[in-house]
Amino acid sequence: MEIPLSIVIVIVVVALIIFFAAVKVVQEYERGVVFRLGRLVGPRGPGLILLIPFIERMAKVDLRTVTMDIPAQEVITQDNVTIRVNAVAYFRVLDPNAAIVNVADFIRATSQIAQTTLRSVLGQSALDDLLSEREKINQQLARIIDDQTEPWGIKVSIVEVKDVELPQSMQRAMARQAEAEREKRAKIIHAEGEFQASQQLAAAAEVINRNPVTIQLRYLQTLTEIGAEKNTTVVFPLPIELIGSFMTGQGGSSNGQPPSSALGAIPAEPTTEALDDPSNGEVPPIHPRQPDEER
Repeated sequence: MEIPLSIVIVIVVVALIIFFAAVKVVQEYERGVVFRLGRLVGPRGPGLILLIPFIERMAKVDLRTVTMDIPAQEVITQDNVTIRVNAVAYFRVLDPNAAIVNVADFIRATSQIAQTTLRSVLGQSALDDLLSEREKINQQLARIIDDQTEPWGIKVSIVEVKDVELPQSMQRAMARQAEAEREKRAKIIHAEGEFQASQQLAAAAEVINRNPVTIQLRYLQTLTEIGAEKNTTVVFPLPIELIGSFMTGQGGSSNGQPPSSALGAIPAEPTTEALDDPSNGEVPPIHPRQPDEER
C-alpha cells in the first residue's frame, strides 16, 4: 500500500517544525532563558540547545553593552532657567532571569527611568553647576539609574549628558559676562606689568644714583646707537660735565638760574660810586678849559 504524496509532505513539514522547535543555537554573547510549561528552568548557552517541543520555550537575552539615547528633556533648573538636555546611557544585562521575569521590556523600562531621573537630578542643580560640574552630575545620574534598575538584572555603567541647549537671552548674557571677565583679566595683567616696570625703573635710578659712571656709559652707548643709524640727523653732544651739573644741581642757584661754571662769569657793571671815588684807582674825567682861562 502506497502512502499518498500529500501525507508524506505533511509528515516532512511536521518533522521540520518539531526539529526547529527543539534545536536552538545560542551565540556566545547571548543566553537562553528556558521555561518548561510556564515554569522557569534557568539560563542555557552558549551553543546548541535542545528543547522539548511544545513543552519548553526559550527567550534569548543579549549580554552585550547597550547604547541608549535619552531623548531631550525640558528641565527647569534650581535657579529657574529653562533648558533642554539630552543624554546617553550605557548598560548591560547581568542576570538574564531577572531581565526576563521581573520586567516585560527591560530596554524600554530603563529608558523611562533614565528620562525621569535626568529631569529630577538636573532640576535640583543650578545652571552654573550643570555647566561646570558635568562629571559629578554624570556620576550621580549613573548611580541613581543603576540602583533603580538593579532588580531587573541591569548594570548601568555610564550616563553622559551630551547637549545643554540654553535660551538665546541666556546665551547673550553669558557671552557678555565672558567678555567682561576677559577684559578684567587683561586690565589686571596690564596693571601688573606697569607696576613691575615702575619697580625696575626705580631700581635702575637707584643704581645710577649710587654710581655716576653708569650714566656716562649709557650716554656713550646712546651716541653709538645714533651714529650707527643711517639718517641725516646731526647730533651735537653736550659735555657730560654740563649734563651732570644740571642733574645734580651743583653750582646752580635756588631760583633756577644756570650755574656760573656752565654759562661763564659775566662782569658786573661799574656803579656811580665807583666812578666818583678817586680811591678806587680809577682816573677821574678831564673837563675842558674855558676860553677866558686860555687868555
